[in-house]
Amino acid sequence: MSGGGFKDLFSGHAAAYAEHRPTYPPELAAILAERACGQGLAVDCGCGSGQLSVLLADRFDRVVATDASAGQIAHAFAHPRVEYRVTPAERSGLDDHVADLVVAAQAAHWFDLPAFWDEADRITRPGGLVALVSYGMPSVLPEMDTMIRAFHDDTLGPYWSPERWLVVEGYRSIAFPFRELEPPPVAMAIDWTLGALLHYLNTWSAMKPAAQALGASPLPDFAERIAPLWGDPGSTRTVRWPLTLRLGVAGSRSFTGV
Repeated sequence: MSGGGFKDLFSGHAAAYAEHRPTYPPELAAILAERACGQGLAVDCGCGSGQLSVLLADRFDRVVATDASAGQIAHAFAHPRVEYRVTPAERSGLDDHVADLVVAAQAAHWFDLPAFWDEADRITRPGGLVALVSYGMPSVLPEMDTMIRAFHDDTLGPYWSPERWLVVEGYRSIAFPFRELEPPPVAMAIDWTLGALLHYLNTWSAMKPAAQALGASPLPDFAERIAPLWGDPGSTRTVRWPLTLRLGVAGSRSFTGV
């Protein structure tokens, strides 16, 4: 969690982020819309290039999608019902109690959380939904998963920001100040070639500092080791990520701190 200013680790490869990150399933937007107090306004905080924002636009009349990174917003997916704003999640610029949903997908670990709780409480209607969404490690096949995990934890381990580990454990150690709702199970899956998987791994925020420290990217060596397990690099395999949801009722806040 960042309380000392915005860590912009993604603007330098915002185009790659938009192209190579997995897209959320429509079921996620449906779950959020069903549990919100209405389908008027959804606010997507730390929206990145708008992967979730455009899905929410199919369920809500209007979506305000915010990100502190101008580079991410510059590469965001256009949609007539999505308004993108370059602004931190903690300062949306919205009026009080106007949103039916405030959600942060794969982004809350970068926020000043006490300030974000304040903002979410301020802009969400009482009874609305405040949601955190995260996904951690990709899964393909057990033997590949072991190699990916070792690449993540060992090869890249020293180069991750501390906030990354909040994502890996599904935000479970974050003290969520709202009365929680039990989320249904939902997963994200996409059929990718080996090249697509490697492009995705290259968007990980630890890749650039690792390359700088090691003098070269560690990805080609990893690609060489995993290729025999994949087989034909042009063939596709299903890559899955379990989604972790924390859903809270606005207006039920039990504390003010982290």
